Amino acid sequence: MIPGVRTLTSRERASETGVTVNMDEVMSASDDEPSWKQRAVERSTRAAKLRAEQRVQRFLDAAQAVITEKGTTDFTVQEVVDCSRQSLRSFYQHFDGKHELLLALFEDALRRATVQIAAASEAQRDPVDALRTAVQLLFELSRPDPAAHRPLFTEFAPQLLLSHPIEVRRAHAPLLELLTALVTGGVAAGKLRPGSDPRRTAALTMETVMFTAQTSGSTKLGGGGDGGRPVSADEIWDFVANGITAC
Repeated sequence: MIPGVRTLTSRERASETGVTVNMDEVMSASDDEPSWKQRAVERSTRAAKLRAEQRVQRFLDAAQAVITEKGTTDFTVQEVVDCSRQSLRSFYQHFDGKHELLLALFEDALRRATVQIAAASEAQRDPVDALRTAVQLLFELSRPDPAAHRPLFTEFAPQLLLSHPIEVRRAHAPLLELLTALVTGGVAAGKLRPGSDPRRTAALTMETVMFTAQTSGSTKLGGGGDGGRPVSADEIWDFVANGITAC
């Protein structure tokens, strides 16, 4: 500051130059984090997320390996931890317990089954054939088969339906959307009964097929006169088709 010379205030400078500077905006802008810092934080967050996803996948792969080896969902968390070569502390950082791990496996299995069913259905040109393919494949994927090692569907799913119905609906959502699309296509082609709600029809079909498949090991037909023959995929489709196809 020069002696004897008064420094103009910002208001006085603004009146002389015609330029007004909003100091509140200037100061608030200076409070924002530098762009380099934002990028560094985002990069670090992405890396941490990737590491977490990799740890979770290792637990899922380990659990699936244990289930395949034992042929049942009757295993301990410690067995999964040992197989994954990770720590028990890390497991509980990502899962609340064994039930949440099984739920994650169940959702993943349903997602993969839905992709498989969608691919098989898309190969059919006729909408009824597409729906038949979906129903029969869903039945085969859901039924007990010791050689296929699918206890998530045959052991865990019935328990989950009773204890956690909300999680069951969420896990089945992709499959329900697929069946709804197939039913909608059949109705549009005039080959399924008109006037019904495609989504409700799809839900009834899905639940009927999966429940029958999951209990087909104990559900017998004909009261023993047929030698205790289990329900087949053809029979479940015949039952469903007679209920929803156009006369």
